[in-house]
Amino acid sequence: MADEPQDLVLEHLRRVDGKVAGLLAEFRYFNLRVGSMEDRTAGLHLVHVQQNREIDRIKNRLDRIERRLELVDR
Repeated sequence: MADEPQDLVLEHLRRVDGKVAGLLAEFRYFNLRVGSMEDRTAGLHLVHVQQNREIDRIKNRLDRIERRLELVDR
């Protein structure tokens, strides 16, 4: 009879341990996915910056062209 409570406690501890192990595996997978999303976000930010630079260069060229052709007031 004295062994039953110990066995019951051990059984519950094993279940808890199994659930914690499962949660850790899911947490690791979640961390990998979040890291991947961070990488993609950083890549998108870089693309955005590059596009803005290119737009600025195009604007500067257009301004020079307009000035040369005297299409705008100075």
